[in-house]
Amino acid sequence: MRTFLRLEFLYQQLLYNCDVDSDWATRAIISSLLEIMAILTRGDVRSEVHKELDLNIDNLKRFQSQPGVDGGRLGNLIANLAAAREDIDAIGTQFMQPLKDSEFLSAIKHRSSIPGGTCEFDLPEYSHWLRQPFERRQKDIDVWIAVIRPICDAVTELLWLIRESAQPVEKTAINGMYQHRMQKDRSCRLLRVTLPENTTLYPEISGSQHLFTIRFLDWSTIDKRAVQTGHDVEFKLSIC
Repeated sequence: MRTFLRLEFLYQQLLYNCDVDSDWATRAIISSLLEIMAILTRGDVRSEVHKELDLNIDNLKRFQSQPGVDGGRLGNLIANLAAAREDIDAIGTQFMQPLKDSEFLSAIKHRSSIPGGTCEFDLPEYSHWLRQPFERRQKDIDVWIAVIRPICDAVTELLWLIRESAQPVEKTAINGMYQHRMQKDRSCRLLRVTLPENTTLYPEISGSQHLFTIRFLDWSTIDKRAVQTGHDVEFKLSIC
């Protein structure tokens, strides 16, 4: 789940900057792309995504015979997951090879480990490419994104499904702390904590598969360390 959340975070950054006609936005795209590449080449993420898709498809199919289920909506959801699985099957295990073989991206990756290493005098070719028309840069970017899109789109779909799998429940953190002991027969892959808007509090979560603790810290400024609030906190908790 941590890997999936990191991929979603980077993919959202990448897509956000794709529509911005600025060389700084393009730099941000390349930075996000390189980080996504690092995650996808570090472990067998493709296999984990495939396994998660199979699990969710099988779980959803069990609801098809249940009374009161919206068959049309359920069918569309299963079809979306099945299409994502087919896309991942189609790209194969060596799907990252085109990005690995790109000397252009490799040079940027190599210099990115140095503070300021991608500036104009370090990577003149990169700077020249950044000065190309937006449409020209976008054409190259679309080719690179097409390589990672099946995995990233599948992860986005899976995380949406996991988040929507549980209803939020009203809880109270006594003196800013809440503890929850998990039932032995219940699995949990993701915790969601919802607080009112404009609150000065934020949650800090720790725990294991048996017990988790949520502490609500009171934030004031960046110059002052946040401390646990001494007040009771009303919040919503989803155990997904």
